[in-house]
Amino acid sequence: MNTLRESFGDCRIIVTCGPGGIGKTTSAAALATAIATNESLRVLVLTVDPARRLADALGVPGIGNEPQDVELSGAGTLSVAMLDPRASWDALIRRQAADEETAERILQNVLYQNITRRFVQSHDYIAMERLHELVGRGQWDLIVVDTPPTRNALDFLDAPTRMADFFSSRFLKWIIAPTRSSVTSLAAKPLTYMADKILGNQFLTDITEFFLLLSSLYDGFVERAREVESLLAEESTKFLIVSTPEPIPMREATFFNEELQKRSLRIGGWLVNRMLPASLNLTETTTGVAVLAREEMALVAELIGVDVATMVAARDRMVAIAEEYTIVADRERSQLATLAAGDTPVFGAFTAEGEIDTLQGVTSFGQRLLSAERVLKFD
Repeated sequence: MNTLRESFGDCRIIVTCGPGGIGKTTSAAALATAIATNESLRVLVLTVDPARRLADALGVPGIGNEPQDVELSGAGTLSVAMLDPRASWDALIRRQAADEETAERILQNVLYQNITRRFVQSHDYIAMERLHELVGRGQWDLIVVDTPPTRNALDFLDAPTRMADFFSSRFLKWIIAPTRSSVTSLAAKPLTYMADKILGNQFLTDITEFFLLLSSLYDGFVERAREVESLLAEESTKFLIVSTPEPIPMREATFFNEELQKRSLRIGGWLVNRMLPASLNLTETTTGVAVLAREEMALVAELIGVDVATMVAARDRMVAIAEEYTIVADRERSQLATLAAGDTPVFGAFTAEGEIDTLQGVTSFGQRLLSAERVLKFD
């Protein structure tokens, strides 16, 4: 596998992950756009990062919870969706509740509204639930998932397991026990009365009602949580770790790589964004410019109509900039050398010229990513 596309050629799901601020969202959109342009595939980009840059770059006004088609001239089709936790939770409850009355009771419960709309952890689970639901539709050949920054992405991955554990927990069984046993209910009355006095009228009652209603969805929640875990572990699902060559992002990405390996999840490769082109390693050119004789400098100054002092200052500044670029390029090569020594394929992407803020720019960047060759070794 010599190119990034070849490394992910058999995938149905590509999960991009890594630190924040390193071009992860743009890379996910670019890969999906380029694949849809080149190949007869139905491709979807799902972002769980609430950034709105994706909508601007793809020219789709107001990306929402439901996939929207992108006008694309190519062999395949491209759709894009951005997770709306509130809408996704409400839709899930309506799908899984036994009847409309039960669904409405859950949706109107104050505790449900607080949990699903304010707590980040609920967003982690519903993101995985949403992925499960979109895969189940069978409308796309490839789904590219743009995850939150590294630490939050781990919560994203672990959410199905935590949800299954919660439904099996002693806490849930304890909180709903008073409604299922007259003996337990009688014994719990003093606690209920005290909680209502301290925390407000009906507080514990509202909690109990919420978890009792939620427990009616137990089988469905646990089953889908297990299915999501299986989905992430399938051979057709691979992770693309995105970073830049700076030390801090690389440390975060390395940490995430280790966490994925602990979970036995498949890593298709590393994508190191914003690399300096090899042509900017200007050691030889710098040396040549630095040793220009004063007579030569005077000749050049005369040809372009400036004084010698200005020419010398310009030369010195050029040399300093070139030396800085050389230092940065050497450091980047060192970072890549460390990665390339491992088993996971490493691919580098040079710094883009200008902002990637149009569909054409996204597509062009994606084409470069797909054709990026694997870093095999350094001399």
